[in-house]
Amino acid sequence: MAAPRIFASRLASQMVTKAARPAIRAPVAAASKRTITGSASPLQALKRQQAISRTTRNAFQVQRRAYSSEIAQAMVEVSKNLGMGSAAIGLTGAGIGIGLVFAALLNAVARNPALRGQLFSYAILGFAFVEAIGLFDLMVALMAKFT
Repeated sequence: MAAPRIFASRLASQMVTKAARPAIRAPVAAASKRTITGSASPLQALKRQQAISRTTRNAFQVQRRAYSSEIAQAMVEVSKNLGMGSAAIGLTGAGIGIGLVFAALLNAVARNPALRGQLFSYAILGFAFVEAIGLFDLMVALMAKFT
């Protein structure tokens, strides 16, 4: 039982020393490279390019704001149109509900024709509720589009 623990601890310590050695050597190698290169480094051109790109970025900051506001306005319009599309789906649901109410009325009258008058008043009440939901959906869609 103790042998696996000892083996595991030895293995872990060996792995730690192997992993730590390259980290110790890296600064030494980097320091030696710095001393070899002179002041005329090939990175100087890259640094100049980065400085130029920073100045051009700062020059175009004003245009970026105008462009982003145009994108924001376009996104608002797209969102309004998506809301109208969702409302169309809601109105489709209201139409299906009206159809189901009258299908249930026809089914009930076919089963018991004597209750036609009572069933018709309940069907009109159900139709009114479903139509009200459809009109509320349309009202919310128009408010989302035109506000």
